[in-house]
Amino acid sequence: MTVTRLDQGQRHRPRMAFLKKIEALMMEMQNPDTGIKTEMQRVMVTNIPHAMAGNDILQWILQHLQVTQEEALHLGDLFVKYGYIYPLQEPKNLTLKTDGSLYRFQTPYFWPAQKWPADDTDYAIYLAKKNIKRKGVLEEYEKEHYNMLNQKINYKWDFVIMQAKEQYKAGKERKKEDRYALDCQERAYWLVNRTPPGMLDVLEYGLDRVTDPNENKKKTLDVYRREIMYYQQAIMKTRVKSSVSLGGLVKYSEQFLSNDPILSGCLPSNPWITDDPEFWDLNAKLVEIPTRMRVERWAFNFSELIRDPKGRQNFQLFLKKEFSGENLGFWEACEDLKYGDQSKVKEKAEEIYKLFLAPGARRWINIDGTTMGITVKGLKHPHRYVLDAAQTHIYMLMKKDSYGRYLKSPIYKEMLAKAVVPQQTVKKSSPFLFGRRTLPSSPSPIILRQREEEAKAREAATTVDITQPHHRASWSPHLAVYTGTSTPPCPASQPHSPQALPHSTAGPGPFPSGPGRPRAAAMSLGRWLRRGRWSSPAFTAVSPEGSAVSHGKVQPLGGRERRLRRDSRAVSR
Repeated sequence: MTVTRLDQGQRHRPRMAFLKKIEALMMEMQNPDTGIKTEMQRVMVTNIPHAMAGNDILQWILQHLQVTQEEALHLGDLFVKYGYIYPLQEPKNLTLKTDGSLYRFQTPYFWPAQKWPADDTDYAIYLAKKNIKRKGVLEEYEKEHYNMLNQKINYKWDFVIMQAKEQYKAGKERKKEDRYALDCQERAYWLVNRTPPGMLDVLEYGLDRVTDPNENKKKTLDVYRREIMYYQQAIMKTRVKSSVSLGGLVKYSEQFLSNDPILSGCLPSNPWITDDPEFWDLNAKLVEIPTRMRVERWAFNFSELIRDPKGRQNFQLFLKKEFSGENLGFWEACEDLKYGDQSKVKEKAEEIYKLFLAPGARRWINIDGTTMGITVKGLKHPHRYVLDAAQTHIYMLMKKDSYGRYLKSPIYKEMLAKAVVPQQTVKKSSPFLFGRRTLPSSPSPIILRQREEEAKAREAATTVDITQPHHRASWSPHLAVYTGTSTPPCPASQPHSPQALPHSTAGPGPFPSGPGRPRAAAMSLGRWLRRGRWSSPAFTAVSPEGSAVSHGKVQPLGGRERRLRRDSRAVSR
């Protein structure tokens, strides 16, 4: 049973609840005995009657409401922001200053809680009057509003200009103090109701309400009867346990899991990731042979079948064999009436009536007399949903009668048998990835470095013949090698030292270290270095950059090797 609301209209402006309390405070503040004392105050060269200081307002709130000073200041700011009190010295600044700044109470006619909203015509008259008074000097936002209102209500702009001129003339006849106070009053009112850019709109209340919060009239017997009927319908509404509801949700999720492209993926590939449009081609609205997953989904429920254009096409073939194809045709015509062009609703409704509902119609449908009466009565004033009762009747007839036979018919089984099962394909990925893809893991950088070093070692082994020993070299695993990082030693300083070169390891070297052979040793070393003997495993074992490997391959030295060759060339000279 459908629960209807008491009022379907969204047309009432809400009355903010706290504004009633502010109005009560305003009345109390203006009380001659207990309220704020107002007096004549001088503003520039004008004496303004019934003015008060901002400090007086704050002290009255502190004494009568028994709140802290911070709360009192905030409440005073609200009085000014909502337009209940307006400033006299700085009309653009709607804040309460706790000093000698002067304020006045706003006329109750301009309080924001009034039922009538601020009208565009009144605002246009105010801007036109201000434009006349200041000879075109307006704020930037006021100029924009003035031009916008000129276009919006151009049909009565002559009336706006006439009213602005009359009010301007009437204002010039007033006293100077009254004219100044009225200007401040109007400016404060429009600052609240037409907020400038950058200011907070305190009267923003959202959408219009269903019920009128300003209505205070007494409830009649008819109102109580409608409320009782409303609550009875709400009580009789069908309710289920949460366990049953969750069970239905789980069942639905399991049924549609395989058809979910996010959870189960889509075949042959996701077009948003692979840039392959084959998925869209296979699932076009009226494709010749649909996919198997699409045909299987028709068996989930009747709404899945009738929402699919290809499913409706196949279902229409079955209905024609049963001589009931007009049912689906009527349902499609009602959908076109509902969601088609609004300007053609009347013509479409008449055409549907003549084709399906009129006595002796060419494609007459079989509906009960009650539904026919409701439909014919509604066609006198046609609208989008005038055929809803007849459409629902035909829908339920097809769902309960024809749908079950269709799933068992050879037409559906034949379509299911020849349906396409796309195979997964791998295409070039798009640079814009909307999902996570499974990528092969890349090898470790350490493994890549080892492979690179092994390749360099194999290349070095093919270019340098390390099987032929030098005639002066003694292949020892502990060679004293000059690394070229410092100046070679002087022969006189270490004449008989077995460690003839700095930065070397102890042990017998390949060159004699006696006093008569240092120069020859240096020259032999230079020649030995120029002949590319750094590829020897012996030098690799003592190098600070590389280490000997167990597999017998040469470990390359890279940039270090080239630097040593330059140093050795300098030594040989």
